[in-house]
Amino acid sequence: MFRTIKRMIGKSTVSVLLQQHFNGHEPHSLVTTGRTYPTASRVDVQLALEELFAEAHPVSRYGLHAPHHAGFDALGVALLMERTPFPIDIGPLQYDDIDIGEALPAKCVRQALWLSKEQGVPYSVLLGRGGPMGMPGVHVEVAVPSGEAGLRLTETFFDRLDKRVSAGRTYRGKVISLESGADFTGRTATVKVHRLRPVARDEVILPEKTIALLDSNLSGFIGVRTRIRAMGLSAKKGLLFYGPPGTGKTHTLHYLASTLPNHTTLLITAEQVVMLEQYFKLARFLQPSVIVVEDVDLIARERTNMHDAGAEMLLNKLLNEMDGLREDAEVIFILTTNRPDQLEPALASRPGRIDQAIEFPLPDEIGRAKLARLYARGLTLGDDVVATIVAKTPGASAAFIKELMRRSAQFVLQQGSSSVITPAAIDAAIQEMVMLGGAFNLKLLGAEAVEARKATTMTIVEMA
Repeated sequence: MFRTIKRMIGKSTVSVLLQQHFNGHEPHSLVTTGRTYPTASRVDVQLALEELFAEAHPVSRYGLHAPHHAGFDALGVALLMERTPFPIDIGPLQYDDIDIGEALPAKCVRQALWLSKEQGVPYSVLLGRGGPMGMPGVHVEVAVPSGEAGLRLTETFFDRLDKRVSAGRTYRGKVISLESGADFTGRTATVKVHRLRPVARDEVILPEKTIALLDSNLSGFIGVRTRIRAMGLSAKKGLLFYGPPGTGKTHTLHYLASTLPNHTTLLITAEQVVMLEQYFKLARFLQPSVIVVEDVDLIARERTNMHDAGAEMLLNKLLNEMDGLREDAEVIFILTTNRPDQLEPALASRPGRIDQAIEFPLPDEIGRAKLARLYARGLTLGDDVVATIVAKTPGASAAFIKELMRRSAQFVLQQGSSSVITPAAIDAAIQEMVMLGGAFNLKLLGAEAVEARKATTMTIVEMA
């Protein structure tokens, strides 16, 4: 049995290939240097390597077949050259389709080995997924013979690679979040690109003081950020959007994501907070960037309201990551919440975390009139009908007005006789939303009924 095992433990084809390439250099004399790039840089790393090796001569590329590799650590040249019962062999190049927000996906090789020479010095470059201890990322490892020439080659190679990866920026100016697995198309969905509907400036219906704060703390700040940083002041900015549900916080985020020049927006939802460290690394890599944490009260609740150590660990992680960014980092934090009274005071107690809180209130009469006209979506809406809507919806949220107009349009279109929204259509929509749906439906739509009257002129929300 011992002889059988001994025969099984042999050299793989890739091991033989490496020894032939490094002819005259024993495996123990090789020096390897690895670098792990953020997951979102996978396409840029692939393109950068292809550019570098397009300039090299001679060069050979091989796919790697590692069916028994557990994946707890990234592949390395040392592992390729080991004598093992489960060797890693040469195989076909295997590609993943990566969604980059364009019409066609990008194709990235899963694992590959390049062999080349530069000024007579042989070297190999290994590309694979994952980093040390199974951390997510894109791992590149360069192997060279020991000595000064090999050291210079490695430094030069990574310097050229870093510049190309940083200049590529596949996701520059896009809205992304980190995912896992594959999407319904079968494409690799490690990074999800959100295709948000463009929101124009006149579609952001907010009070003038809210608009002024947004302009001052975002476009105004970005316009002078370079000079602020040159003065030795912090280039970071932290904003807190707060207000009742349905008042336009997420809608405004969509507007900002489409208007902030060259900024990559990273969306962090409640279930993704465990990846905070990866998000902040990505924000540094893709800066200038915007980190959006929606419903931040779920992870930054006041400590006295926390019921387990895990919740406090997430809060501390958020605070530490925000504090850990360099002062010259061009990163903007935008945190949103419907419950500002439940936030941990430490979140806003130190400059550099939250610099400005911006309230998103329920729309006033002027705001509700603008919202009604905005969401009429091309249907005719007379001033008298707008006045009726305004009169019947005090205390309603922007989300409620949007749904009211959608249902009113539905009634008009079902009748098929006109493209004019009538008072009857408004009454029918309110009847369905308020009277038939009940108080719970009203809450879902972004309004709370203190008293609902059955008269046709009823007020759906009355403020105490």
